[in-house]
Amino acid sequence: MAAKTRAESMQETRQKLIAAGRKAFMEKGFAAASMDDLTAAAGLTRGALYHNFKDKIGLLAAVVNQLDSEMAARAKAAAAHAPTPWAVLEAQGVAYIELALDPEIQRIVLRDGPAFLGDPLQWPSQSACLIETQDTLATLAQKGELRPVDLEAAARMLNGAALNAALWVAASEDPQDRLPKAVAAFKTLASGFLAP
Repeated sequence: MAAKTRAESMQETRQKLIAAGRKAFMEKGFAAASMDDLTAAAGLTRGALYHNFKDKIGLLAAVVNQLDSEMAARAKAAAAHAPTPWAVLEAQGVAYIELALDPEIQRIVLRDGPAFLGDPLQWPSQSACLIETQDTLATLAQKGELRPVDLEAAARMLNGAALNAALWVAASEDPQDRLPKAVAAFKTLASGFLAP
């Protein structure tokens, strides 16, 4: 068996720390998870954490990025069989909101993420979603299916609405009760962009 390259070893260390971060942040929350929790669970030293992520906030950003990317993939999968570009866009937004019921996403991405990393709309993973939404809106506009509106503004409004609805669901004492209200409001707001 060939020895691992330096790059492979570094990637393996990084993945171990992210996995340990996900587990600790889910079980204890970001604030209560200690550096020792994170490094001991990964079988690594604090130096490895500092080298790969600079600090605990850097690790949280990597964990949130991984989870947010998984959320985007799950939303795409949920919309895979939608019949039109608009139905895809709407289904992805609804799926994103529904993911607020997942305990790991709820705690790490929707509660601790904004509290410690700031505005989610500024996260790199959100930028990719914004571009995709804007591209879909451009397709709809070319087909005459969209009201005359600035496409970037519309994409930001739609993505922001889905994100804020998910945040609202996650912050609820009863997320299951709040979810259908959030989804209905999102659909109503989003449909306003469609041409009559």
